[in-house]
Amino acid sequence: MQTLGVDLGVNSYPIWVGDGLLADPSAGGALLRAHLRGNQCVVVSNDTVAPLYMDALLACLSQPGVNADLVVDQFLLPDGEAYKTLDNFTSLLDFLLARKHNRGTTVIALGGGVVGDLAGFAAASYQRGVNFIQVPTTLLAQVDSSVGGKTAVNHPLGKNMIGAFYQPRCVLIDTSTLASLSERDYLAGLAEVLKYGVIYDGAFFNWLEDNQTKLVAREPEVLRHAIVESCRIKALVVAEDEREQGLRAILNYGHTFGHALENLAGYGTLRHGEAVAIGMVQAADFAARLGLFAQVDAQRVKALIARVGLPVAPGAELAADDLVAAMALDKKTIDGTLHFVLPSAIGTVAVHDINTDAQIKALKETLGSGALLCEEALQAGVTV
Repeated sequence: MQTLGVDLGVNSYPIWVGDGLLADPSAGGALLRAHLRGNQCVVVSNDTVAPLYMDALLACLSQPGVNADLVVDQFLLPDGEAYKTLDNFTSLLDFLLARKHNRGTTVIALGGGVVGDLAGFAAASYQRGVNFIQVPTTLLAQVDSSVGGKTAVNHPLGKNMIGAFYQPRCVLIDTSTLASLSERDYLAGLAEVLKYGVIYDGAFFNWLEDNQTKLVAREPEVLRHAIVESCRIKALVVAEDEREQGLRAILNYGHTFGHALENLAGYGTLRHGEAVAIGMVQAADFAARLGLFAQVDAQRVKALIARVGLPVAPGAELAADDLVAAMALDKKTIDGTLHFVLPSAIGTVAVHDINTDAQIKALKETLGSGALLCEEALQAGVTV
C-alpha cells in the first residue's frame, strides 16, 4: 500500500492506494476506523457496484475497533451519469432524514464518479455538513473525482452546475476493484490519467507513451504507478488551489469541450472520460490553430489517445454553433467570455480568454473538423 496526502491544513486527508484493501477486512477496517464519527453511517452506491463490493465494505465496518454500535444504512442509485440529478440528491436527503441521521453521521461513497459526486454533495448539504469518505471503484474516480472535494449534480442545461467544494476525510483506493470494470469504463478512466501528463508532467506523458500497451492490459504494477502519479499530481494542484481560483483550473483541460459534448449527446450517451478524451484532442487542435501549441505535439496527444482505444471525435454530427452555445453555459464562462485550458507544451497548459472574432472562427473550425478526425482515427484502427 502507498499513502499520499492532500495538504489542506485542517482539511488535510490521506489517500491510500493498494491491492485488496477491501478484501482484507482488518486492513480496510483499520484504515477507515479513525475517520468514522458517531454510531451512524450510510453507504451510497449503485446497483452495479453494490453486489460486487458492498459486503466487503460492510465487513470492514464491522471489524474490532470500529464502533460496535455502528448502524450502517445503504442507499442505492441506478447506474449511470443520467442519474446524477437533483431528484436523486433529494431522495438521498429524504433517506437520511427518514433514518434519523444526525450531525455525527458519515456518508461513504462506494462507486464511481456519479456516486461520489452525488454522495459528497449530500454530505456537504445535510445539516450543513457531515463526515464524508470516498471509496472509489472505477479508474476515473480513483484518479480524479474522489480527490479534491468537487461535488455536484447535473442540470439539464449543464454538467455539474449545482454543487459544492467539500473535502472527504479520507480516500481508500483498492486497485483490485478495477478488474470488474468493463473495457469501455476502464478506458474512459484512462482519459483522466493521460490528462495529467499533458497538463503538469511531460515526463509522465513520456512514460505513458512508453507503457500504453501495458496500461491498456491493466498490468498491476504499471496501473498502480499510473494511479499513484495521477493522485500525486491532483493532490499537489488541489493543495495549491482548493477552490479553483487559479492553478486548479488546469485540471479542466479538455472539459469545456467534453462537457458540451456530454450535454448535447445526452448524459449517458458518452462516458465522461470519452467526452474528455475528445475534448483533449479538440483543445490541442484549437491551441495549434491559435499558434499556442506545436502541431507535432498536438498530434502526439491525439495519437496517444487513439492508441489506447479512446475516441478522438464525436460519433455523431454535432453542429459547431450548438457546441459553442453549450460552452457558453459552462461554469468557466464568465461575463460572456469563454475560458479554455490550452496546452503550450507537453506538460504545460494555461487558461485563455476566447472572445475575438478570429479566436471564435478558429474554435468553430476546430469543432467542424470532427469528420477528418474520425477518418484519421479509423485509419489507425480506432472505433469512434
